[in-house]
Amino acid sequence: MGQSASTAKLTSRRDCYHSQRSKSKSTALICPMQAEEAEDLDRRSIDGLSDFISDLPDECLACIFQSLSPGDRKRCSLVCWRWLRIEGQSRHRLSLNAQSDLHPLIPSIFSRFDAVTKLALKCDRRSVSIGDDALVLISERCRNLTRLKLRTCRNLTDEGMAAFAKNCRGLKKLSCGSCTFGAKGMNAVLDNCPALEELSVKRLRGIVEGAAAEPIGPGVSAAALKTICLKELYNGQCFGPLIIGAKNLKSLKLFRCSGDWDKLFPLIVDHVTGMVEIHMERIQVSDVGLVAISNCLNLEILHLVKTPECTNVGLSAVADKCKLLRKLHIDGCKANRIGDEGLNAVAKSCPNLQELVLIGVNPTKLSLEMLATNCQNLERLALCGSDTVGDAEISCIAVKCIALKKLCIKSCPVSDHGMEALASGCPNLVKVKVKKCRGVTSEGADWLRANRGSLAVNLDTGEHLDASASDGGAQDNGVEFPPVMSAQMGAPSIASSSTGRSTSFKLLGLLSGRSLVACTLRRLASSNGSSRS
Repeated sequence: MGQSASTAKLTSRRDCYHSQRSKSKSTALICPMQAEEAEDLDRRSIDGLSDFISDLPDECLACIFQSLSPGDRKRCSLVCWRWLRIEGQSRHRLSLNAQSDLHPLIPSIFSRFDAVTKLALKCDRRSVSIGDDALVLISERCRNLTRLKLRTCRNLTDEGMAAFAKNCRGLKKLSCGSCTFGAKGMNAVLDNCPALEELSVKRLRGIVEGAAAEPIGPGVSAAALKTICLKELYNGQCFGPLIIGAKNLKSLKLFRCSGDWDKLFPLIVDHVTGMVEIHMERIQVSDVGLVAISNCLNLEILHLVKTPECTNVGLSAVADKCKLLRKLHIDGCKANRIGDEGLNAVAKSCPNLQELVLIGVNPTKLSLEMLATNCQNLERLALCGSDTVGDAEISCIAVKCIALKKLCIKSCPVSDHGMEALASGCPNLVKVKVKKCRGVTSEGADWLRANRGSLAVNLDTGEHLDASASDGGAQDNGVEFPPVMSAQMGAPSIASSSTGRSTSFKLLGLLSGRSLVACTLRRLASSNGSSRS
């Protein structure tokens, strides 16, 4: 029996393939570069079948890598020399364990990852961090750096930050926490980085306390700054010149910063009139500061968290002038100084309110009914630790809050009767969270689910959970940075996040079963479909 045409053709292709392999082996003795090309040729053919991924241009392969998780990217870099090179050149975000032993690895790391624009350096508190020499070396190799995060780098000094700032003048975002440099290092950044838009400072150890503290700012960065976040600073008011000079500032966040802020806010709002967002948590501020803040007519987001000196008077002043208010978070810490009077002022003057979070505040049916009637765009409502929110108040919300989508009730005297009211009200409601409300039973929650099939009901009666006001409440955004891994294929493998996606998006990808193969096939299928069209 003779061979078929297809069998003969396959045999000839195999013979050709084996002859190419024998040639590549002999060539390896003559020229390593040609041997490497021959090895690539081997990988492109398996029994004469073409490997389409090897035919992809470098740019397409880089796009695929950018859609993968950091772990998958590292695995891809082990496939071949080409993938190692493309993966390194296409990585723009890098996270490094900034221990002192990182210093000798810096040249090889940034030779491979030569396009990094976003860098995070974190050291464990029990370890010795990198020093000025390492930071300067990094800045010399990453002159296009736009974002830098420093965590617990306690060996960095003012001199190191000054040298870094001179090399990375294109910096747009700086976040530093638990570092030991002080005002001089911070001023060096502000004087040399005119494109700086976001500044976050937490526990900066080098700032001197008291009147002897060196003022920080404004510098050339003040003109571009849009966001300033200060956390746990002994003398946060030394940033006053920077805040006042940042005329284009949109967001100001102050967390646990000592000092009398009532004196500073009138000066701030005289120079900065376009602020859209203000967060204040555990700072010394009263109605005097709130009255000053009321002059920010573009204010849309206001958080008052554990500021017991703020009362109905200050909140009413803000509501009367800041008519664009969309999000209001109040944690009254059981002080009972904000209640129906202040909330009624918000209801009368802020029709655009979309999100309201009340913790330790005791609103009654009177203010809740006015809020529901006047604020027709209210979509998210959280009532936590309130002694006055019971079934009658929940029934009022069910009848009046037509646009409400998410409702959180925690530690309130609500029972199953309140759940029954929700079953026939709030036509747009999609999610209800009920925590530590002893009057609500699992039977009541099940009944609500049965009568509102599309409604997600989350019931938690446990006593061990921490208080949570809202999914979007003011929180410290902790970031964990994986350590430097061992060297692979002649270059260190660095744990990092290359896509810039938040943890929630990564979790969604995990839950949807997204894998390296599936992602690659989807990308190839979509690109082929586009080319055909």
